[in-house]
Amino acid sequence: MKKHRRTVADKWAKSEVMRRDSVLKNHLPEAEMMTRKSLRKMLKQWGMVYVKPIRGGQGRGVMRVELDEEGFRPYSYQLGERKLAFFTYKAVYRSILRDSKRKAYLVQKGIRLLRHKGRPFDIRLVVQQSPHGVWEATGTLGRVAHPRKIVTNGSQGGTIYPTGYLLKRYMSAPVRRRMLSGMDKLGVLTAMKLHQTYPGIKELGVDLALDRELKPWILEVNTLPDPCPFLLLDDQSMLRKIVRYGKAYGKTYKLNCKKAKRGVR
Repeated sequence: MKKHRRTVADKWAKSEVMRRDSVLKNHLPEAEMMTRKSLRKMLKQWGMVYVKPIRGGQGRGVMRVELDEEGFRPYSYQLGERKLAFFTYKAVYRSILRDSKRKAYLVQKGIRLLRHKGRPFDIRLVVQQSPHGVWEATGTLGRVAHPRKIVTNGSQGGTIYPTGYLLKRYMSAPVRRRMLSGMDKLGVLTAMKLHQTYPGIKELGVDLALDRELKPWILEVNTLPDPCPFLLLDDQSMLRKIVRYGKAYGKTYKLNCKKAKRGVR
């Protein structure tokens, strides 16, 4: 009997599968494999893009690239806490290639995220197969970026909050409930579509962001989500469910959350 793989590392391959679904396609930022031509085109079109390694996680290697046509040095990018600015596209592209170590990268339209106390945040949604084989959204939390970084990952110093708390200032309670329910459905649809191509997957970490118009965008999908940040929520019921479902399909857990911080409310 053929054994199907449970993890899929290639971000580009996953996004291509998702784009074949008309609903998901509407929630995926435009993306292309990064070349000299594609990065220049998307920078001119959107003004801000993210470039990401197609393999790897935890926010490592992610850069935010910006074009300010009125600026003294119009091209700039940030990697980690390091910010660089350049006079020409040729110079910025050469520097990005150096930082990418010439690995395969994709370039993704930049979504200007909602903010909490001036820092951008996104939402991690965990979707799992239940012990009965049905896809369910089992947990959600908000991740606020480190003050000097562009990524929200807990492993990069992000701060963890309940999702509803971060959304409170942007919408009323009824709208918030509908939004959370809608994101759950988006996550379950993502899992169902990816499972058709990768039947071995049992769980997903879906990274979602809301733009300034409150439209949800799927930034990235991880087939090996780390449940550790859920330790930092006061409500541990989601973590218990995540672990219970995971153990049902043979996963073992060693929860040790060192880098993420618990949000102070």
